[in-house]
Amino acid sequence: MSKTQPSNGALTSVEAVLAELLDGLVPVAPVFVPLDQARGRVAAETADLATALPERNRAVIDGWALRSLDLSGASSYSPFPLLETPQWVEAGTVLPEGCDCVLKGDLVDCEGPLAQAFSDAIPGEGIRRAGEDVAAGRPVVVAGRRLESTDLLVARAAGRETVSVRTPRVVLLDVAASDGNSLTTQWIAELLENDGAAILRQTAARDASSIANVLDGLDCDFIVTVGGTGFGHSDATAEALSMCGTLIANGLALRPGSTAAAGRVGNLRAVALPGAPDQAFATYHALARPVLDRLAGRSERVGIELPLARKVSSTVGMAEIVLLQRQHSAWLPLAAGNLLLDHLRLADAFAIIAGDSEGYPAEAPVQGFLLRYA
Repeated sequence: MSKTQPSNGALTSVEAVLAELLDGLVPVAPVFVPLDQARGRVAAETADLATALPERNRAVIDGWALRSLDLSGASSYSPFPLLETPQWVEAGTVLPEGCDCVLKGDLVDCEGPLAQAFSDAIPGEGIRRAGEDVAAGRPVVVAGRRLESTDLLVARAAGRETVSVRTPRVVLLDVAASDGNSLTTQWIAELLENDGAAILRQTAARDASSIANVLDGLDCDFIVTVGGTGFGHSDATAEALSMCGTLIANGLALRPGSTAAAGRVGNLRAVALPGAPDQAFATYHALARPVLDRLAGRSERVGIELPLARKVSSTVGMAEIVLLQRQHSAWLPLAAGNLLLDHLRLADAFAIIAGDSEGYPAEAPVQGFLLRYA
């Protein structure tokens, strides 16, 4: 049964709202996309490698391809004659049959009647052995992870042209109010796309009927609205959720972000972000991103645990977002509860202080969830 929260100014805990949003929610179906469209999306299960990488021994330096046994005892003081002129190979080239090493160019002299080697070598020197990069049976991509350039490098090396991904389709609804609200909507669109979503942007006037008309009958996987939340006379997003679906909560025990709302429209989850950037940011990371991660089949995010450079205090009964900046081997708290734009752009990570906590003392270990990929 829904824990519907009436619009009376009462606040619902983040944990309760998130639990209801995630209840029964399953990942979207995977689709295959070309590799040049896959970066930043979340990988789904893809067939494992049938053969190891590389398939054959390859040179990793430019030089002469040789058999190490033919070089035993060779040195600059005692050049070793070679019965056959060796073959020159470039880095990345498949080695000739029988060769198991590569010597640099100045270590072999091919000018005289017999080629001479001025150094010995061990098997595998200057080469990448067959199967050394990735063993057969290993996944082409790791399901549940955000695909980065190196993941796509492996897929290309395996000869793949496409990869399986899960890409939730998100309707991002701008409840028009001001230029500032539109700036926040653009920012949230960029956060959603960075987290692997495909965005369809829409706008609605700031009244319940207009918002409900847009929300009703949407063909997507998730709804995120920006603006029109709270308990003011013109804040109609929560009312619109009630009109066309189920209102889970109107008002969160979250700082910043207390005016946010959440609900369901049919089987779709909906998170209503406030128009102010700091409140939208907090609600996005507390509610919207976990829903998006579930839809994308993303593996659980793991933060970086470091001690706090100074204490962070919090009010019991309110979850709080804390912005963190990495300084050496510690997290320096930049701001908590009230997040200025300057804090948002300087932060490296964030942490959520649970509603039942009074905060953390200095040197307490805290998990910071990264806001930057580089």
